Amino acid sequence: MDKVTPKSADVFKANCERAEPLLKKLKADGIGHMIDGKIVPAISGATFETRSPIDGSVLATVARGNAEDIDRAATAAALAFKAWRDMSAAMRRKLLHRVADAIEDNADDIAVLECIDTGQVYRFMAKAAIRAAENFRFFADRCAEARDGLNMPSEEHWNVSTRVPIGPVGVITPWNTPFMLSTWKIAPALAAGCTVVHKPAEWSPVTAAFLAKLVKEAGVPDGVLNTVQGFGEEAGKALTEHPAIKAIGFVGESATGAAIMAQGAPTLKRVHFELGGKNPVIVFDDADLDRALDAVVFMIYSLNGERCTSSSRLLIQQSIAERFIEKLTARVKALKVGHPLDPATEIGPLIHERHLAKVCSYFDVARQEGAVIAVGGKAHEGPGGGHYVEPTLVTGANAKMRVAQEEVFGPFLTVIPFRDERDAVEIANDVRYGLTGYVWTNDMGRALRVADALEAGMIWLNSENVRHLPTPFGGMKASGIGRDGGDYSFDFYMETKHVSLARGTHKIQRLGV
Repeated sequence: MDKVTPKSADVFKANCERAEPLLKKLKADGIGHMIDGKIVPAISGATFETRSPIDGSVLATVARGNAEDIDRAATAAALAFKAWRDMSAAMRRKLLHRVADAIEDNADDIAVLECIDTGQVYRFMAKAAIRAAENFRFFADRCAEARDGLNMPSEEHWNVSTRVPIGPVGVITPWNTPFMLSTWKIAPALAAGCTVVHKPAEWSPVTAAFLAKLVKEAGVPDGVLNTVQGFGEEAGKALTEHPAIKAIGFVGESATGAAIMAQGAPTLKRVHFELGGKNPVIVFDDADLDRALDAVVFMIYSLNGERCTSSSRLLIQQSIAERFIEKLTARVKALKVGHPLDPATEIGPLIHERHLAKVCSYFDVARQEGAVIAVGGKAHEGPGGGHYVEPTLVTGANAKMRVAQEEVFGPFLTVIPFRDERDAVEIANDVRYGLTGYVWTNDMGRALRVADALEAGMIWLNSENVRHLPTPFGGMKASGIGRDGGDYSFDFYMETKHVSLARGTHKIQRLGV
């Protein structure tokens, strides 16, 4: 007998019913910092309101952290560091698996809160919490090998390397899929033996507070994970400048990354940046065009286009451009914009009114530059009257236009035709960013040549972005510094130490005899 799938309306109703008590409690309790295992207000007493992008309603009053709160959290992280570092890998593994269990047990609540807090749609957020649990499980299972190194024998010595946790670290996370992306940074730091001060984006504080609560309830010792809410120019800046914090992992805009690097320079902080992108998807005329079309639509219009790895530039070979764009136009027109808790919705409201204004500003930019807005190009009257925008397709563009150079970070795709392989690579590389690239062709020789020539940290051939946790994640140029994933994360959160063991046979020079 076939499994019966609930109707969209039933799931939507169930999601709304689940949200009601969560939101009531959230508004009543507010959101504080989690410092040294305690939920506390800002020392100054300052707060700010966080609002839902669905309808602008106030979700909660949030503690507004500053340098005093960061100092309190960094001190807690420093005091907790030695005990956490020296805890057996088996015990750390057990605790991190408990966190993963707690995330899975609360996955439905997390998904609903993420939708309401960020505008991301349920069809994707229902899986985001599960991915977050997978992040914790993956790195939990690597606790025992985090310190592994190499054996490098020489003629007179045995040389070995090992890794040790760097110390308390700062993690600054973005507002797009914030719960999952927070775990992507925090889980490897904790597995490595570091303690953490987490500063989530001020536009999406809700699920960060939820994560801190789950970590506490899972039995992770006080002070190991501290969360300070607040604004980047206040709490974020104080975190990047604090002398007790040995490294900063940041996900966000390239300009902010540059500021963090400058702020951390006086204390010689190690930095890892996952920044912006203006990623190309290159479709050659011999590609499987049906699969390529699915991937093109998914990688720019999923997650409201608010993703660093989105393929926001479609480079299409001239010989197939007209018929491919015709099919693409029909697909974009058919995308469903709606309430994020409705599982039928494909595009929800953008995160904030300021971001909505930014995305909408590029409609005028496209027109002024002489491009054609084939679909969309205006705000959308969505349910609740929130920050909705029509999915937009821009054609008639060239590689020098602003809509082909600047990161819009919304459901906004720019189409650029190309002549041949060389032309495609030149267009793809002619931006300041270098995060990802996607190549569609059935000529594997060409696929490999293009992959080698693209100035990007990650390339997918005949695929959309499919994440595999052991692989390196990161970009080139203005898209970032360093890599996440597997041992690459440990390379950032840990120091490599070399130990040389003499065999007792080498000659030592004698001075002053």
